[in-house]
Amino acid sequence: MSITRSLGSSALTPALTLALTLAPAAGLMAQGTGLPSEMPAEFKEASGSWDHTRREVMIPMRDGVKLKTIILIPKGAKDAPILLTRTPYSAAVQTSHAASAHLGPVLQGYDNVTDLIVEGGYIRVIQDIRGKYGSEGDYVMNRPLRGPLNPTAVDHSTDTWDTVDWLVKHLPESNGRVGILGISYDGFLPLMALVDPHPALKAVVPMNPMVDGWQGDDWFHHGAFRAQNLSYIYEQQATRGNDLKWWTDVFDDYDLFLRAGSTGALAASRGMEQLGFWRKITEHPAYDAFWQQQAMDKVLASRPLRVPTLLVHSLYDAEDIYGALAVWKAMKPKDTTGDRLFLAMGPWSHGGEIGEGSSLGPLKFGQDTALQFRREVLKPFLDEHLKGAAKADLPPVSAFETGTNTWRKLPAWPVAGEGSAVRGTPFYLEAGLKVSRSAPKAGGASYEAYVSDPAKPVPFRARPIQPVGYDAAHTWPQWLTDDQREASGRPDVLAFVSEPLKEPLRIAGEPVANLVASTTGTDADWVVKVIDVYPDEVAAQPPMGGYQLMVSADIFRGRYREGWDSPKALKPDEPLTYRFALPAANHVFLPGHRVMVQVQSTWFPLYERNPQTFVPNIFFARPEDYRPATQRIWHMPGKASFVELPVAK
Repeated sequence: MSITRSLGSSALTPALTLALTLAPAAGLMAQGTGLPSEMPAEFKEASGSWDHTRREVMIPMRDGVKLKTIILIPKGAKDAPILLTRTPYSAAVQTSHAASAHLGPVLQGYDNVTDLIVEGGYIRVIQDIRGKYGSEGDYVMNRPLRGPLNPTAVDHSTDTWDTVDWLVKHLPESNGRVGILGISYDGFLPLMALVDPHPALKAVVPMNPMVDGWQGDDWFHHGAFRAQNLSYIYEQQATRGNDLKWWTDVFDDYDLFLRAGSTGALAASRGMEQLGFWRKITEHPAYDAFWQQQAMDKVLASRPLRVPTLLVHSLYDAEDIYGALAVWKAMKPKDTTGDRLFLAMGPWSHGGEIGEGSSLGPLKFGQDTALQFRREVLKPFLDEHLKGAAKADLPPVSAFETGTNTWRKLPAWPVAGEGSAVRGTPFYLEAGLKVSRSAPKAGGASYEAYVSDPAKPVPFRARPIQPVGYDAAHTWPQWLTDDQREASGRPDVLAFVSEPLKEPLRIAGEPVANLVASTTGTDADWVVKVIDVYPDEVAAQPPMGGYQLMVSADIFRGRYREGWDSPKALKPDEPLTYRFALPAANHVFLPGHRVMVQVQSTWFPLYERNPQTFVPNIFFARPEDYRPATQRIWHMPGKASFVELPVAK
């Protein structure tokens, strides 16, 4: 039926009549040549007024895969050093933080030390790692080195070598010196560069690096899985460009994870069995060869230290609080000349060293600690090794001391200063919920007890609990500074506390928990927190009156008491010793403050719930496996519980 007959002549407007008259004989639906596109095949930006030039190239790797690389070169650059970051988080995004002709606004944001790059005249290079965003190839989470876990001929070490080789051969504006730095996953990649470094690689700066995903970084802590990281795994592996976003239909993550049951059940509800890395996690809940062989501190311990390296650690890192110091321990013996390995630690959140560092949560430091680090530590280090400047006058360790809010130049770590020593000093948990330096005596109560109910787990922070996030709407980066009074008032949390201190108490290093504990269940988690309790009134900052500030805290999954790779059921009601290190602290408890030790068995939903019934794989625990248990913390002669603090003298 023709259009004209269906409409009828009375329905035709002058415009429609004209259109029908001009229509091809085959009717309105016929395809003509159409209008030419108004877009050019390739738009050439008029960038003559910019203070830099931008190049996007695909750099070939030795196996033929090409990696998208964005190169920003300051106008007029000559003999300029190259500062490289390799990332799974989009090179395009990290080089487009603002629509500007100026390099500073373009770079201001993650993962750029913008002030040093712009002021230093660096050629800035950011590259998508293989399999992510604009790069070719297959993506593997923290791709292991070539070997048992990686049967291919390539890894991040070879990709870095090939990239550096290409850069020094194709950037005539450079001086042939390359440095690599980055935060988190971007900090793991500089460690990979150290495995087999290119001769042109002159400086390496791993910041808050992912090092050992089972012992204490992103995925597990002492065997307990960090449940809130499901969203990261989902978004990072579902698509090449992180196009699919983790979704939720509740405001409070506590409700989301609790209603789902097990972590495996929540993952299954999001289709995560399709993701290779998630399957690997569920197949390797213990510290087996899969985790051990890719732990970067172990990898680097077996290799020489060839390139000057500055490790950067954050004292309030909510994601990778383990890695930098583990690498320091592994590599420091290799620095026989004392000029290859340096450590800087500050009072920052994860990646906070590239931002503004005068405060974190309620803590005020009276100075921009991050700016001081960049100017007084990072800049001299890079200038020496990438520009050929005079030897940087850096101590082996630059450490900010919280409590006194003082930078300290240290000859080693852990020590508090020249000639100082650190001695592990037991702070005992006593009857009556007290902390004392004296060992318990006979005649008092033998233990303190609480009931841990998986149906009502202890929140790791005040509810409603936000998801992990770094935009202005999220407070995740500062949760390690949260007031712990929220937990200490619960009946399923024991809060042991000392008398007010008469003298400063300085600790520098890792506290060690030594719990003698029993459970009526056959598995249990133990959370130990060392807390600085402020005086009841703080005149200069009233909201800090009575504040309970975590100084160090961690979790231990009881099934691994006899070996990280050999989970075993616990014998009910038998007091057993659980000894494990907490994250390092560099802190002074001031006079009038008190030392508190909190003990609990859930830290939710940061960590998945332990069903408290031994099951082969907690990821797939059934609802009936989750049972309340009575936990006892013993404090009697022969069964003394304590926290060994690294007291500096």
